[in-house]
Amino acid sequence: MTATPTAHPHAARRHIAIIPCRWGASRFPGKPLAQLGDKPLLWHVHQRCMEAKRLDGVLVATDDARIEAACHQLGIECMRTRVHLTGTDRVAECAERVPADAYINVQGDEPFIAPAAIDAVSDALDHLESGALAVNAYTELHDAGALLDHNVVKVVLKTDGNALMYSRQPIPYPRGDRPTYLRQLGLYGFTGAALRQFDQLPPGPLERAEGVEMLRFIEHGHDVRMLPVTDEGVAVDTPKDLVRAFRLLGAQRDRRATGPAACP
Repeated sequence: MTATPTAHPHAARRHIAIIPCRWGASRFPGKPLAQLGDKPLLWHVHQRCMEAKRLDGVLVATDDARIEAACHQLGIECMRTRVHLTGTDRVAECAERVPADAYINVQGDEPFIAPAAIDAVSDALDHLESGALAVNAYTELHDAGALLDHNVVKVVLKTDGNALMYSRQPIPYPRGDRPTYLRQLGLYGFTGAALRQFDQLPPGPLERAEGVEMLRFIEHGHDVRMLPVTDEGVAVDTPKDLVRAFRLLGAQRDRRATGPAACP
């Protein structure tokens, strides 16, 4: 393990964020180290986690030496893991080695994820009802292009607020009333026990078909508590998304430069 630790690696932590990063994404190889402004993508995600108020640590989890080296250069705590099918499988390995009460999985392609959303997931984990094994953030989806984009995962809810189904297709189909569409965010929260259970469950046919890891819990009869949050960012799934993210980053910097703090 190469790390610039925020705490002793064996010290008990309350809630920590783990950012799973892999090199070989089929749609965008090397994505975690793609430059967004003057820093790699994973740095921006790490910064958003550092701005959250409820976390006791943040680390990147990767099986790739290039990502590990970049984290070392940037002063980001990093843990080398085995090769895994999903980011949550990678987080589960880290949970075996880093003690904490709960773990927040922040996907490495969410450079604008709101720190308040991370804190909201952390808080929801403290009040998770019996039967639910995870918390997953979501937001309303208003953009027609995103609705049809298979890189954007949609979710539908049960009446109790837990997830009913995830899909890369636009669900539900508007046969009757026009539905409200919801976008799953790459922001999950788990206890250590839930991650151990996730690690022991085999991926089911829906997870294999859709490529959405939270379906593993649902297919095996477990609840995933969905949490509405405010998010206006851009998830980076493709090089085209990176261009959009660059524009958004520039717009944010322009607003800060012309905001009240910049006035004489």
